[in-house]
Amino acid sequence: MVHTARLRHYSLAAPSSRNVPAKWLAAAAFAAIGLLAAPAAQAQEAPPAPVVTVAKPLVRDIVEDDEFVGRFEAVDQVSLRSRVGGYLDRVHFQDGTLVKQGDLLFTIDQRPFKAALNQAQAQVDSAKTLVEFSKMQFERAETLSREGNIPVSTLDDRRREYLAAQAQLDGAEAALENASLDLEFTEIKAPFSGRVDRRLISPGNLVQADQTVLTTIVSIDPIDFYFDIDERTYFAYARDARERGGVMQEGAGGVDVVVRVADRDEATFKGKLDFAENRLDEATGTMRARARFDNKDGVLQPGMFGRINVPGSLPHPGVLLPDEAIGADQNRRIVFVVDEAGLISAKPVRTGPRIDGYRVIREGLTGEETVVINGLVRVRPGVTVKSEMTTLPPKVEAEGQTQ
Repeated sequence: MVHTARLRHYSLAAPSSRNVPAKWLAAAAFAAIGLLAAPAAQAQEAPPAPVVTVAKPLVRDIVEDDEFVGRFEAVDQVSLRSRVGGYLDRVHFQDGTLVKQGDLLFTIDQRPFKAALNQAQAQVDSAKTLVEFSKMQFERAETLSREGNIPVSTLDDRRREYLAAQAQLDGAEAALENASLDLEFTEIKAPFSGRVDRRLISPGNLVQADQTVLTTIVSIDPIDFYFDIDERTYFAYARDARERGGVMQEGAGGVDVVVRVADRDEATFKGKLDFAENRLDEATGTMRARARFDNKDGVLQPGMFGRINVPGSLPHPGVLLPDEAIGADQNRRIVFVVDEAGLISAKPVRTGPRIDGYRVIREGLTGEETVVINGLVRVRPGVTVKSEMTTLPPKVEAEGQTQ
């Protein structure tokens, strides 16, 4: 009984290697070799370091520009009204044309005014006759008074009549001058050269003196551009103006400015700052400034929207980078710097305006760093990269911009 139990126990034990088929042993051996070789294969298949383009920032003397939004306004503009009332007789211009100072634009019916002028002239002639007669009477009375033939009171009456006749003549001549002016005012002329608007009233309509607007005229060349600056900017501009020997209210010494309009990306219109108001607006805390531009070709129009660039600093050393080299990390701007070993690190920077196609780096870089300018999506801090060095050109022309 004991021997039999031992035999059964032995039969339940794992079979020895002598009884395992050879194909099973071979499969197990290959699996073990594969497990040992896997780490080496993975090490051999590690991805290569990303390739990025790097460059040194541009470092040179710059003048930072500030950009403001504003509108063009005519240097001179007028709503044309008649100084006399009457019926409009004729219109002497084509709508929208350029006119010169003194050009005849409208004529009020002159017949009533010519009649009034003739009447005033007749009154002057009558007053002159009365003056001559009263003068002779006064001179005769003086002679008779010296001889004692008339009393002194009569001489005084003749003197009074003569003086009254002279005053009446003066009044008649003033009425004649007024009638002459009224007749002259029936011809409404351009007060300055510019572009006239459409006529706002047709011939035959009644024109009310000093009320009815006939048309408007705006000057074209030169043209002004108005924009608002905040209090902090004003202090900076005023300080720079004193350095130049000028005053902000007088144009800060004639600072050169450029402006671009809606159909042009490049600021091609050049002018000069020439005026600023003498106080800040208490409600907005801003001051209105003005620049003047030549406009001989008439491209710039009053009321047109524009963006003006004003030098916001005196010349100083600046660090410049292309915009594509600057990334964002939440609420701050960063650039990726590569050391000699190819290790990437991030540096926060404070950016400024664009100059010659580059972005000004106001803080964060000295200009000696090597910065990633192409391939930012492939890098992050702590990654080792393969660098391809390039040199930034002095100026970048953006696509779509014109000279």
